[in-house]
Amino acid sequence: MSATGRAAHEGILRRQSARESAARTYARALPIVPVRARGLTIEGADGRRYLDCLSGAGTLALGHNHPVVLEAIRKVLDSGAPLHVLDLATPVKDAFVTELFHTLPRGLADHARVQFCGPAGTDAVEAALKLVRTATGRTGLLAFTGAYHGMTAGALEASGDASDVRVTRLPYPQDYRCPFGVGGPRGAELAAHWTESVIDDPKSGVRHPAGMILEPVQGEGGVIPAPDEWMRRMRTITSARSIPLIADEVQTGVGRTGAFWAVEHSGITPDVMVLSKAIGGSLPLAVVVYREDLDVWEPGAHAGTFRGNQLAMAAGTATLAYVRENHLAERAATLGSRMITQLCSLAREFPCIGDVRGRGLMIGLELVDAEGDCGGRGGPDSASCTSRGLYGGSAGPSWETEGLDRNHRRGGPDDLVDCEPLNSGTTPAVVPDSLAGSPRPADPELAAAVQRECLRRGLIVEVGGRHASVVRLLPPLTISDEQAAAVLDRLADAVETAARDRSGRPAGIRRAHGPDPRRRRQGERAEHAGHHGT
Repeated sequence: MSATGRAAHEGILRRQSARESAARTYARALPIVPVRARGLTIEGADGRRYLDCLSGAGTLALGHNHPVVLEAIRKVLDSGAPLHVLDLATPVKDAFVTELFHTLPRGLADHARVQFCGPAGTDAVEAALKLVRTATGRTGLLAFTGAYHGMTAGALEASGDASDVRVTRLPYPQDYRCPFGVGGPRGAELAAHWTESVIDDPKSGVRHPAGMILEPVQGEGGVIPAPDEWMRRMRTITSARSIPLIADEVQTGVGRTGAFWAVEHSGITPDVMVLSKAIGGSLPLAVVVYREDLDVWEPGAHAGTFRGNQLAMAAGTATLAYVRENHLAERAATLGSRMITQLCSLAREFPCIGDVRGRGLMIGLELVDAEGDCGGRGGPDSASCTSRGLYGGSAGPSWETEGLDRNHRRGGPDDLVDCEPLNSGTTPAVVPDSLAGSPRPADPELAAAVQRECLRRGLIVEVGGRHASVVRLLPPLTISDEQAAAVLDRLADAVETAARDRSGRPAGIRRAHGPDPRRRRQGERAEHAGHHGT
């Protein structure tokens, strides 16, 4: 890199630190200064290039500066159309709503209304909560542990780390750290039964709620996909009790999980969908889509100055159409399953990877203290301490690979892979209690170290989850096979280095000859392709 570029890089970071709020987050863990970007690749002011698997926290379905997005934006700018119109009707808005409704689950699209909100997903959550309270005349809400719905007051109330008790917290099913210690279908069934009991028990202290809000895949909660059968149970429970069901698809929508909308995996039709991030084609846009019988708003009941972002609507229309016409959701399902399979193999090498999970191109690796005490049944060497959800773990032949009935698996054919984690779209028929629960302690310091090592290798990843111990991959849906190989190669190197440095000795089973040089060359080609491709 040039001395001039390095000086510019350091100066901008120094001024940011001196002038911006202490609330900044990504800039602390990712000290880069992007100046150019295309597809998967970002170039910094210092001349370094990075493969971006953060994608604006899932906003960039088509990656950076995709040609169809740029063309749509230029078309509006060149037309002389107004850029700010409040909630007035325009041809640009009409085209966006038409394309959006074309993609919605049919059971909702045929009888839907759309509410344009302020440009952030959290405002759309606020609107959804206000809507169901207005429509039902009730005030209470049902939400789930581990949830994240935004940073404004109402959205925070419904999120997992809130202290406000006006929102009832319910258990969200997961396998690796099951709240009931059993995981699998049994854990999901217990979570559904608990939900039903809380709602129906007159002494539970929970009044009949205005609505239930859930994420089909918890992102900030640690990349935890909801089992499809559990989703169907939540739909049945809420429908039978006239409780509007709100699906927060802010991060899961527009093909991210291997279906255009994540609720489509389970086949349910929610009453309300909250949409943002990718629907704006990289620009700020947020909407609520809901059943027309819930449309009880008075004029101006939920307004916002910037709900008529014409450039975002144009970019969003182009993005929605491109994802739909080029079958990128199906592509995300296929490539995501392949990447998860390869990450399962990596986890067999490194005991510090406690779990690999995800759906489509929404993938997470939970890092754990490989030397830590499980704290539950058995000691550190017991079977319950193996990497649950990883087929063929260090404990030898595992229950996960024996007697699996594919009729019990969730999702379509692209979800079926030989070593897929439980939460990635498949569920075994039975989960033995002896192997459920009691995972090793989360290791947030190791996760942060892996993130730093990834950055040194030119790979941008996010860290999240309940204990900030989950390394998250959110690549654009346009990522190529070659680029995916480069991402996994750099991630594998980062895990190996971080684990070795943390323990002071080799982590797990070392690769005999280090990283495969052929994969390194693949990475170099992928970086070039990501910068110059579309």
